[in-house]
Amino acid sequence: MQIRNIAVIAHVDHGKTTMVDGLLRQSGTFAEHERIEECALDSNDQERERGITILSKNTAIRYGDYKINIIDTPGHADFGGEVERVLKMVDGVLLLVDAQEGVMPQTRFVVKKAIWFGLRPVVVVNKIDKPAADPDRVVNEVFDLLVQMEASERQLDFPIIYASGVNGYAKLKLEDDGKDLRPLFETIVREVPPPSGDSANNVQAQVFTLDYDSYVGKIGIARIFNGRLRKNQTHMLVKSDGDKVSGRITKLIGFYGLTRMEIEEAHAGDIVAIAGFETIDVGDSLVDPANPMPLDPLHIEEPTLSVLFAVNDSPLAGTEGKHITSNKLRDRLEKEMHTNIAMKMEEENEGRFKVSGRGELQITVLAESMRREGFEFSIGRPEVIIKEENGIRLEPFEHLVVDLPEMFSGAIIEKLCKRKAEMKTMIPMGAGYTRMEFEIPARALIGLRTQFLTDTKGEGVMNHSFLDYRPFNGSVESRSNGALVSMENGEAVAYSIFNLQDRGVIFIKPQDKVYVGMILGEHSRPNDLDVNPIKGKQLTNMRASGSDDAIKLVPPREHTLETALEWIADDEIVEITPKSIRVRKKYLDPNTRKKMTRESV
Repeated sequence: MQIRNIAVIAHVDHGKTTMVDGLLRQSGTFAEHERIEECALDSNDQERERGITILSKNTAIRYGDYKINIIDTPGHADFGGEVERVLKMVDGVLLLVDAQEGVMPQTRFVVKKAIWFGLRPVVVVNKIDKPAADPDRVVNEVFDLLVQMEASERQLDFPIIYASGVNGYAKLKLEDDGKDLRPLFETIVREVPPPSGDSANNVQAQVFTLDYDSYVGKIGIARIFNGRLRKNQTHMLVKSDGDKVSGRITKLIGFYGLTRMEIEEAHAGDIVAIAGFETIDVGDSLVDPANPMPLDPLHIEEPTLSVLFAVNDSPLAGTEGKHITSNKLRDRLEKEMHTNIAMKMEEENEGRFKVSGRGELQITVLAESMRREGFEFSIGRPEVIIKEENGIRLEPFEHLVVDLPEMFSGAIIEKLCKRKAEMKTMIPMGAGYTRMEFEIPARALIGLRTQFLTDTKGEGVMNHSFLDYRPFNGSVESRSNGALVSMENGEAVAYSIFNLQDRGVIFIKPQDKVYVGMILGEHSRPNDLDVNPIKGKQLTNMRASGSDDAIKLVPPREHTLETALEWIADDEIVEITPKSIRVRKKYLDPNTRKKMTRESV
């Protein structure tokens, strides 16, 4: 059976996972009676809720005499570590581009990687059934992008497929009838080169992602570049740093559809899961002990953002969570570092851990997973990682693209310029929309999204991807409003909240537990204000006019993990429990806060 290895790459929400669903359904991989869920590869709860792919996942389908290994990759730049290693394992890529939105920042990000690895894309113009679809413009955009990326003549001569993943059809020409995905299958088989390498050569396999099973331990998912792997055979594992470890393959697992099955042997070109090596890691090579020829280790981009995870020390600590100690927190973060090599962790001091990653989304996905597992902890404001080279401070810059109605463009340009953004292009998109591209310091993006959505009345779309490190650009504008801070412990009272509404936006509701130093809302002025949320109405036996007016409360602004992290200032932290997300001051005691403010001035 012949093999084809492809990765599906695209900007977030351009339809990768839906397209893979269609390929699974129409390949005959599933029997008639088998039910396949929508977005079958997005198996993680958060992936389904957020509508994005977080972890790269592989599946294998049969089409005639061919076995097609498909790897679904994340489209968000925060998960670039996943994309980069996956592309080294495949021989071709399906580049999905939305027929209406066209080339977006993360399209640019993943295409750059594919071109760098010498892969020739099969361009799939997806969602051609959209009313505002313009496939010809999108094909020209892809061509221009590849020219910018200095693609070779071979890469520029890419095959084009027009498709609608949700309706399950593909066609070679726009005027053809759309029946099924057969044109896409045929193009993959015809245009993606077969794997190089030979089963008769010495073994060379490389691990590109990890899994964990409580029964068999660490599992490495690897591509075999040469030779063959057999169950119970002894091989040498060459680590990225050159260390060599001998071991035996206790389990060899093959992929078919969404299932995994144990196999006895696998050949050059195939993708398999291997168990039996406790120290197996991403980038490690499995080689022949008699003639070890390891492959080049994988290059992973450095983290650009760090956040401080700490044990929850608020007065309500331990009342809602199951895992609250620093040992539990350390173990969970170490477990994450085993499988997520794009993140790093350093222990700062007792109960405080500095976690670095590629962006806010990557860190909030980890925090949300921990919260659902019963952990209780606190997180500080995200900070960008500053480098120093030849005595010059360097900070990460991002390429930012915003699509928004024309009438809001002036306000957004003004706001971004205050955050040290430099506009590069401005293109009218039709239907009253404009696309603007900026280069902006990564730290200026912290706290921008919520403000951006408010300013564009929820109609703007904002995307960004990492550019490079540049000289430090001075201070940027951050939150301009102060906080309403509780000066009492207890339960909030409706009467007090009603009286505080004039002071700003409230985050709490009656009967919520509050404590000294907890933030109850956003002040309408720049300074912080200490307030009493538990003060009830004084009752007297005299009746005054207006004393029985109904109390009307404005619904509170409820924070999600993302909005809380964006909102907080440097002297504030987010308290996260399985049931609540609270915002509080780093120093709860008001006298300590005043002292710290004086010292920092």
